[in-house]
Amino acid sequence: MSNSWMAIAATAVGCYAVKLLGLSVPEGLLERPLVKRLAALVPIALLAALTVQQTFSGSGGTLVVDARAAGLAAALVALLLRAPFLVIVGAAVAVSALAQHFTG
Repeated sequence: MSNSWMAIAATAVGCYAVKLLGLSVPEGLLERPLVKRLAALVPIALLAALTVQQTFSGSGGTLVVDARAAGLAAALVALLLRAPFLVIVGAAVAVSALAQHFTG
């Protein structure tokens, strides 16, 4: 068995184990206010971390500031101005495209 298939098998077993662990958690634990609050905030934190990692990471683990950073800054400004979600995304896309056009 090649290393790729071993990695796929290990990932499948790991995913099944995580799913099984989630189903075995007592319902009373899931109803606690702290757990509910954490469950609501974890996806937001993960999405923010992925966004930052994809925006600022370069090859070899170097920090890169390019058009993506400008788009992220535009999205932040639109968010602070309480713009609707589609306006935030549109501002990020437009600013990223313009920055890429003028720098690249």
